[in-house]
Amino acid sequence: MYLPPAFRIDDVALMHEAMRRHPLATLITRSGAGVVADHIPIMIDAKRGDKGVLRAHVARANPLWRTHPDGAEALAIFAGPDHYITPSWYVTKRETGKVVPTWNYVAIHAWGPLKIFDDPVWLREQVGALTALHESDRDDPWAVTDAPADFVAAQLKGIVGIEIPITRIEGKFKVSQNRPKSDREGVIDGLASNNDDQSRAMAELVAGKRRG
Repeated sequence: MYLPPAFRIDDVALMHEAMRRHPLATLITRSGAGVVADHIPIMIDAKRGDKGVLRAHVARANPLWRTHPDGAEALAIFAGPDHYITPSWYVTKRETGKVVPTWNYVAIHAWGPLKIFDDPVWLREQVGALTALHESDRDDPWAVTDAPADFVAAQLKGIVGIEIPITRIEGKFKVSQNRPKSDREGVIDGLASNNDDQSRAMAELVAGKRRG
């Protein structure tokens, strides 16, 4: 993706955190049928390799695991908070009028070879870890073990696992870094006045109080 220096992020830990906060990724692959995009919740295992390993699963009915050879390059795109930025929030608008609208956003791109897993032990561990991750902030978290073992075993037969060892990763945090301080403060105030989660998340990014 286009990465102006002002918006480029090279901190791998920061990119991993953004992935964890926004796990529904667009997985892009190429097969004989052309370029394919799937939308999949993906975990990042930051402890493996220099850049981490992506782990997920897809429905067995999804042709992804049959039409793409093991080891084919894949690209996972994680999208963080985004928001339209009106020039009306800039102090510069009142001073010179020389301003235009823009869009702030966070995006992480991770590339690597697609690896397929059809082992029930691997699948059970991955499903359990994914569930535990997303149930962790609930007062009464659901666990895979809450379901009957034979039911879980039957459900596992309907999925296939995937891993992507990350070989290249890029991060872009376009959060008004290129604007003067007074304009950034105006953006923060303008977003805060919207009083919704997406606006608050972007305001925190512009203020440097949020990591993805």
